[in-house]
Amino acid sequence: MAERPIYKPCYESDLLVQTEFVEFTWYAGMAPSQRQKSVESLHQSAKDSGICRHPLEVSSKSLEPLGIKLSAFNLTVKTEKYQREFTVETAYQSSKVFQNGGPYKELLYGTSIEAKKDQRLKESGSLKYFEFFGVKWPLEPKTAFYDWVYLNALRKNIWVYEKLDDYDAFTDIEFNPKKSINCQAYSVALFKSLRGRGLLDDALESQESFLDIVGGRPVNNANENTNIQGNLI
Repeated sequence: MAERPIYKPCYESDLLVQTEFVEFTWYAGMAPSQRQKSVESLHQSAKDSGICRHPLEVSSKSLEPLGIKLSAFNLTVKTEKYQREFTVETAYQSSKVFQNGGPYKELLYGTSIEAKKDQRLKESGSLKYFEFFGVKWPLEPKTAFYDWVYLNALRKNIWVYEKLDDYDAFTDIEFNPKKSINCQAYSVALFKSLRGRGLLDDALESQESFLDIVGGRPVNNANENTNIQGNLI
């Protein structure tokens, strides 16, 4: 058995995203087919528990084309001035500023896998902050910068808006809260929550407004199980 979080948009409470951890059968092995079996098991457990009805896996291992396209490795955005394209992943990795180097801006317009595996990201010391198009982002709230980049990219892909209405929860089978911080499934749930509340444009107007609307919530990251914090819901 394994455990993974599932993220549901919230439209009325102080929480923007409800996070619950679900136990399911894990199918060992690195083959995509094994990961997809694990996804099916996770989703079935979530539905059997009454957590959701129509979950979407957001990763390259998704059974749905939409989920694959929403992977941070695949979700793209073009700069307005020069029409140059980059992914959420390259934007995130190229913005890291370390104690001994960075940001490595040349990673922005490369491939997602190249950016993810660039050795300098592991050899430049501790992470200090992010810098994206001249704007510095602190490390706290933990997922704020990643969510900001992801939500801005998703907002520019208008084709996805109505498609997301078919789903009420989101997962990422590769995301393990014990090992990682950022989660693309959480970002999608956050996007849907803000859009449903009519707060999306206000939140993405500036860094200050984003941190005020999103960062000021009782839970504002992908790692906390909101189901055990009853006073917040």
